[in-house]
Amino acid sequence: MRNLPDVYRGVDDLRAALLPLRREGKTIALVPTMGALHAGHLSLVEKARELADIVIVSIFVNPKQFAPGEDFESYPRTEASDLQKLAEHDVFGVFAPNAKEMYPNGFATSIQIEGPALGLETDHRPHFFNGVATVVAKLLLAVLPDVAVFGEKDYQQLRVIKQLARDLHLPTQIVGAPTVREDDGLAMSSRNEYLDDKERETAITISQTLNTARNALHNGENWIEVRKKALAVLKLSGFATDYFELRHAKHLGTPVDAKGSRILVAAKVGETRLIDNIEV
Repeated sequence: MRNLPDVYRGVDDLRAALLPLRREGKTIALVPTMGALHAGHLSLVEKARELADIVIVSIFVNPKQFAPGEDFESYPRTEASDLQKLAEHDVFGVFAPNAKEMYPNGFATSIQIEGPALGLETDHRPHFFNGVATVVAKLLLAVLPDVAVFGEKDYQQLRVIKQLARDLHLPTQIVGAPTVREDDGLAMSSRNEYLDDKERETAITISQTLNTARNALHNGENWIEVRKKALAVLKLSGFATDYFELRHAKHLGTPVDAKGSRILVAAKVGETRLIDNIEV
């Protein structure tokens, strides 16, 4: 049995541990997570191992990206099992700060981001990307990694973080890794554990609808009609859909045509909100 990775609770302790490795010329990769790790997260760790000499995984449920009434309190926190899983993937260490470490008394700074952050998620969770941008900037500055790996499942978030790193000249390459799916196509997510058996069966409709829409576009169908059919299918299946949109894959604006675009969806089944996307 492999040893559990070292856990660092403070920025200073983490930086002190990384300093001699930097002096040796080691490259560092960061995989930011909110814990409740599943195979999708672990695929990011494996990608990070390909790109750098050592890997740091952060685990922090960021209060600033949750609005009142969202699932901050109930979000799964499974640090012990997370560490067990990471022990099998040869990570150097885990940065697992508490809220006071990340947002000490008197904390008065936040990042406001526009561009790819506008629309889609922001239309329904206007607080979200400012909270994400602020915590990701803090994580990148705490670790100063050569590369950071994020999943494409949260595609708008990935584009926002790429924009953030570019705009602030952060010395980290932001890499996206493909969405990992269950055998039936459902995108892996920590929130999937909220689904009861019936909702879990229903949830696969999201990926099925994305694939159907992409195939229709490939066959020359008009996006307005494709979207109309997709929304009808989701509604009939029991979803309350926040959005089902075709966007330019890089800047997330309105695409000229389907080439180089992405379909993004957010929909709620029961009390669980799921997001997914697919490349066109």
